[in-house]
Amino acid sequence: MRWFAVAVLLAFAAAIPPARPVGPTLPAAAVAPSSPVGYVPPVEPLRVLRGFEPPPSPYGPGHRGVDLAVSPGQAVHTAAAGVVGFVGPVAGRGVVVIVHPDGVSTEYEPLAPAVTAGAAVTAGEVIGRVVGSHDGCPPEACLHWGARRGDSYFDPLTLLRPLGPVRLLPWAPDG
Repeated sequence: MRWFAVAVLLAFAAAIPPARPVGPTLPAAAVAPSSPVGYVPPVEPLRVLRGFEPPPSPYGPGHRGVDLAVSPGQAVHTAAAGVVGFVGPVAGRGVVVIVHPDGVSTEYEPLAPAVTAGAAVTAGEVIGRVVGSHDGCPPEACLHWGARRGDSYFDPLTLLRPLGPVRLLPWAPDG
C-alpha cells in the first residue's frame, strides 16, 4: 500500500507543470534562494514535529517538507501571494498547491480546501482547514508543508528566514 501512495504522489508531482522562475535558474539545493516575495508561516504557532529530510536521489526516500503541529479543523494560510495551481485529493488526502511569482510552489496537506484552482490568493489568506492526518504524524493532527522550485524540493522553513545580512553583536560574559 505504501508503494502505491508513493507512486500516486510522484504522478501528482509530475502532473503539475513547474512554475517558470522569474529570476535566474538556480541549481537544485535544500535551501530556498533569496526571494522578494516575503513568506509567512502557514499556521501559528509554528511548531515543527518532523523536519525536512532531502532524499539522496530524486525518487529516493526522504521527507519532502515539514510536519507542523496543528489542531483538527485549524485554518491554514497561504505562505505568500500567488495562484492556486492545484486543489484535489492525493492518496486520499486533500492537497492545495500555491504557485508564487518567484517560481516557488508551496504544498499543504491534509486540507478541506477553501480555494479553487486558478484563484489568486494573498499572503496569509485562508486556503483550507486541517482534516485528517499525514503519514507519520500523530493522530491529533499535523499539517505537511512542502516547497519546491521546479522539480527540486527544499526546506520550506528557509522561506521564513529574515531578509538581509546576519549581524553579530558584542556579548559581555558578565552581563
